[in-house]
Amino acid sequence: MLEQPHFGRRLRRLRLARGLSQASLVGQGMSTGYLSRLESGERPPTERAVTYLAQRLGVDPSALTGPADGRSLTGILAAVTSAPPGADDTPALRRAVEEDAGEDPAARWQALWLLSHAACRDGDYELERTRLAELVDLSDRLDAPELRARSRVRFARCTRALGDVRAAERAAVAALSVARTAQLGVSDTLSALIVLIGVETALGELEAAGRHVAELERDLLPRAAPAQAAEALWTAAVVSDRQGDAATARTRLEAALSRLEGVDDLALWTRLRIAAAAAALQASPPRLADAEHRVGEAAAVLRLVGTPAQLQEVRALQAHLAFHQGRLEDARVLSRALLAEEDLRLSYRDRVRLSVLDGRLKILADRADEGIAALRRLGRQAAESANVDLAAHIWQSLATTLADVRPRDPAAGAPQRPGSERRSDSRL
Repeated sequence: MLEQPHFGRRLRRLRLARGLSQASLVGQGMSTGYLSRLESGERPPTERAVTYLAQRLGVDPSALTGPADGRSLTGILAAVTSAPPGADDTPALRRAVEEDAGEDPAARWQALWLLSHAACRDGDYELERTRLAELVDLSDRLDAPELRARSRVRFARCTRALGDVRAAERAAVAALSVARTAQLGVSDTLSALIVLIGVETALGELEAAGRHVAELERDLLPRAAPAQAAEALWTAAVVSDRQGDAATARTRLEAALSRLEGVDDLALWTRLRIAAAAAALQASPPRLADAEHRVGEAAAVLRLVGTPAQLQEVRALQAHLAFHQGRLEDARVLSRALLAEEDLRLSYRDRVRLSVLDGRLKILADRADEGIAALRRLGRQAAESANVDLAAHIWQSLATTLADVRPRDPAAGAPQRPGSERRSDSRL
């Protein structure tokens, strides 16, 4: 049994990591006063209390009672950052953070930064948000402008991935304000501006996004490192596409791809290939061969080094590609298999778009009422959560699909098949 006060510290960390108050954790089986004394180290835990609390937290009892590592958080950080490639010290780092007494806020900040990256890599955006919320608070306590800006940029990206674009907007605006006020370098300012442009695009605020793109290209892009410049150009390309300027969007995306001639940043390299495939599907007419080539490039790399979340993202894109190629059964099999997975790690945006595809396929398979109801529900939810760009995609997809299955005069021929529309509407 882990002795006090270490047990209490670990218990409190686990509770806070799940966003639980003391009252919500104890439920009807324990008093908050007893829990408070456990967390403060005033009372030793009983086996019955450990079993009950572990069940309420959704962890094995050993997560509460397992022996402490014996090393300081700083020591664990040294081991993690110097580990050879392929080593996974995340569990040890997580335990160290749970047992940390908070004596070194800077070390705790670094540990939480690494753990938030691990959660993002695994597609666990809820856990990532919990880590990042503490990072934002810690950075304010440390009063370090660089940390304040960087934690808010990451928080904005994460909350956008969860579909909370208003929270993402607040964090992105705060990050850019910190970067400008503290006169941080190009990298931090550009990171904040990139994430803000992405959020503004999701909110449908294209005029503001366009102004920020102009600022980005004029003041920051010429001084940016190649990888960050590629991400900035990719973000600007999305804005051009939403503004209806397909030619500029393609030029910017091709410029982004050219900035990464090597593959030092495999994550960004594959993301840009996926973005290029999406842009090819949005062209008029869709450039299906180009899209298939880009998807194949990303898939080949991710089969070797991809995380489950990244592999799911590629499979979702393959489903969209199959739909545009008219391979409706392949698209149906791919989308249904993904949506049926218990551990679906796609972002909110990608999950919704995959569900939209599933709804369109239902309409085309003579299950119109079911498909229409699903798309209407998704459209309302996106609008209510302020995801304006996503809502527009959903309603346009519904209108396009209904037009595809409208009754036709027999002399006029069969309705058009997906992929042959004059303008593709499935922005990925």
